[in-house]
Amino acid sequence: MNLFPAFWCTGGRVTYIAPDFREIRVDVPLNLRTRNLVGTMFGGSMFAATDPVYMIMLIRLLGRDYIVWDKGGSIRFLKPGRGTLHARFIVPQQETDTIKAALQIQRSVDRLYTVELKDDEGIVCASIERVIYVRAREQKDAVQKAAISM
Repeated sequence: MNLFPAFWCTGGRVTYIAPDFREIRVDVPLNLRTRNLVGTMFGGSMFAATDPVYMIMLIRLLGRDYIVWDKGGSIRFLKPGRGTLHARFIVPQQETDTIKAALQIQRSVDRLYTVELKDDEGIVCASIERVIYVRAREQKDAVQKAAISM
């Protein structure tokens, strides 16, 4: 992930990926690329460094039978980032089970995830919400086939 240009440009760095992809940790260091005009962390760097993570995790955890898209997000700034910020993304087994069960009775689901960017003392500097859209791939294929046969 660190070599992917769109992520690399955020200033964020993946520091840990669990073997089962249920946990990812990202650091966003305060440096020339992530510093704003007043010397603290640029909010765009904070937001962008968290952008693809939940989507990538769910793509890996759910597999090829599901379509996963990052649908939206918001950020709440709580304290200026004056050093490296740390984010920990977790998707437990229960969450993927819930998604699969919901898709048995619904066409698609939107899931809301919150991740916090904390400084070295563990103080939350920003809270980011991400909305992830998930749909079973076979449903899309069935809709397309029905449209073609009309």
